[in-house]
Amino acid sequence: MARLTPPLQARAPRQAGGEIPSLPFFFKVGYMGPMRILIIEDDKEAAAYLVKAFRELGHAADHAADGLDGYAAAREGDYDVIVVDRLLPKLDGLSLISALREQKVETPVLILSALGQVDDRVKGLRAGGDDYLPKPYAFSELLARVEALARRRSGTRSEETLYRVGDLELDRLAHKVMCGGKEIVLQPREFRLLEYLMKHAGQVVTRTMLLENVWDYHFDPQTNVIDVHISRLRSKIDKGREAPLLHTIRGAGYMIREGARG
Repeated sequence: MARLTPPLQARAPRQAGGEIPSLPFFFKVGYMGPMRILIIEDDKEAAAYLVKAFRELGHAADHAADGLDGYAAAREGDYDVIVVDRLLPKLDGLSLISALREQKVETPVLILSALGQVDDRVKGLRAGGDDYLPKPYAFSELLARVEALARRRSGTRSEETLYRVGDLELDRLAHKVMCGGKEIVLQPREFRLLEYLMKHAGQVVTRTMLLENVWDYHFDPQTNVIDVHISRLRSKIDKGREAPLLHTIRGAGYMIREGARG
């Protein structure tokens, strides 16, 4: 039997030409729905690798290069998990986490650090961290820990049953969609597609995310199934609008939002 490639380390080697290598297939299968992750890391190469790795898995990943920018982003953004390097410029990781907790920001935090002794881990957890991963680490372990924190967070938040974007309203319990006060009849897959887009309103939703979460595909079927359903959905929710709600973000995916011209 052929051996699997060893787990990727935090500092993945660059390929010729400076390209960051793609993830092996077995990481791309995915274990849960898309997450919003904030990575606060001053090492540009390590940060670029993590952002690329999470995005290839269909997650949304933002990056802040120092403690102050990271603190601001963490307060303003609705993230599922925050990954924080302990040794940061301008504001160190532990002080950043303590400040977030004082401001009642309860987003789970995973601390990354070259300081891996027991006392170091205890300090990190007592500062408000939820998990602590010493460097160097395998990406597979980092991913598993981030997913565990996200599951824990989702378990403490009640699932929304009503989504609104402008005059568009989707009721998950009644399985009904209203637009401008009038009911819109959607096919089951169209309803599921709209539900997913509205759940992530204001965020870019990639084709991979739609295939995995709306069609339950963990591979690209190489068809235009997404384009067809997006087109049908547009004809129903954006017909006659001067400023449409459903947008194609060229080279990235789709977004549903209010107040912007297409």
